[in-house]
Amino acid sequence: MTVFAALGDSTTAGFGDRVKGKWRGWAPIFASALGVRLHNFSLSGARAADLERDQLPRALAVRPTLAAVLIGTNDTLRDPFDGVRFAGHLERTVAALRGAGSEVLTIRLPDPGRMFGLPGPLARPLARRMTEINEAADRIAARYDTIHFDAAGNPDSYDRRMWSVDRLHPSERGHRFLACSYFDLLDQRGVVRTLRTDGPGPARPSPEPSSPPPSPLAQALWISTAGTHWVIRRSTDLLPGLFRLAWSEWRHGSPAADLDMVPGKVA
Repeated sequence: MTVFAALGDSTTAGFGDRVKGKWRGWAPIFASALGVRLHNFSLSGARAADLERDQLPRALAVRPTLAAVLIGTNDTLRDPFDGVRFAGHLERTVAALRGAGSEVLTIRLPDPGRMFGLPGPLARPLARRMTEINEAADRIAARYDTIHFDAAGNPDSYDRRMWSVDRLHPSERGHRFLACSYFDLLDQRGVVRTLRTDGPGPARPSPEPSSPPPSPLAQALWISTAGTHWVIRRSTDLLPGLFRLAWSEWRHGSPAADLDMVPGKVA
């Protein structure tokens, strides 16, 4: 049976898609549709360095035929930010998996400033970071012939229904969108029909949620409980750094060099 290793942060860990009291997410939906065995090594808050150091050795140990490497959001939202180091961690991870014979899934991430609905002066520093990360991902995808999903350029990525109430993690619909997108890319490459499964064979996952979206009351409850803690964390690490960058740009009339923000766990 084909083995699928999923590496990444809270998105691949399933945050935003809660089923029977636990997180599910796109990776189990994708694995179930393909009929492959999933090993999910993702961890909330992971950055590219964590992925190479901690998740990659465990993934290589299970000898995956397929591997997902979805990372970068935390690298853009936290400091110190170093695009060159990010690219190095990502390339070594992808190279190791490809060298072991895995088909590798990679991604161009959507702009977090657009998802958060930030005003321009605050959104621009994040957008520059994400552009640098996506350019690195594009180069690595081309170099190692990965299955590369352009979430940044797909307008559906910015559909509000694709995002959970925190606007950082996908909703169930958003996770299904990821699963369907990767299924289609695999199918276009001819990989789907080569997979070894124990069941009746691969079938594209449904894009439609199996559960209704949270009610306005449920969203309000989240904001008043877990959401309050989330906002406090963002107010003490992300926002001060964004304001410093925006202030520097306004003073000098040009893009500011990225300044350190207080590090903290994000996604």
